[in-house]
Amino acid sequence: MEKVLLVDDDVELTTLLKEYLVEEGFEVSTADDGRTAIGMASSNSVDIIVLDIMMPHMNGIELLQRIRRSSSVPVLMLTAKGDDADRIAGLNLGADDYVPKPCSPGELAARLRAILRRVGRTDTGASSEVIRAGNLVMYPGSRTAQWLSKPLDLTGTEFSLLEVLARNVGQLVSKQEISKQAFGRTLTPFDRRIDVHISSVRQKLGARDDGQSWIQSVRGQGYQLLQGR
Repeated sequence: MEKVLLVDDDVELTTLLKEYLVEEGFEVSTADDGRTAIGMASSNSVDIIVLDIMMPHMNGIELLQRIRRSSSVPVLMLTAKGDDADRIAGLNLGADDYVPKPCSPGELAARLRAILRRVGRTDTGASSEVIRAGNLVMYPGSRTAQWLSKPLDLTGTEFSLLEVLARNVGQLVSKQEISKQAFGRTLTPFDRRIDVHISSVRQKLGARDDGQSWIQSVRGQGYQLLQGR
């Protein structure tokens, strides 16, 4: 049973969402402000966090920043409809996905399951597969990676995205295909999830000797992971 932490000061909404998610087989705990949620979010007993942006005492962005200092637990943000600034800020800080409010409980449950599948929290078997792409080595079974023979710290979503590129190293992969394989859904217009996560992965890989990024982009088409040193 996957354990969900709902962090939102809208008590009526969290009650509704909790009731639905419990019926869907999740174990759900709640917090109505960021300060209360810190200890709960840092515990190892939480599989995924649903985090509202607008809250008293400590907003969702600040809470996410503090969570990412010590934990890679998946985070799904609840954002105001059309508020791209908060979405991009959250993704830059390591959020895995977002859902605009108001959202239906059914959509939320589906997004949670998709993220948990993506980060491997619901997998019961461990794969011995190893993906090698130049300086990069990825272990899908344990959801771990190495870069230049050192551990590469990736969020679950970053791992899924980089895995798609690694399986197609040296080839251009369209953004639509990345979205389907890494996120399990069709890319929608003006959706910048991929671009933001790519930017974060680029920073973690560093630059090539020639100063260019290991992940090349072709405007309007997609991305390519370079293999050569």
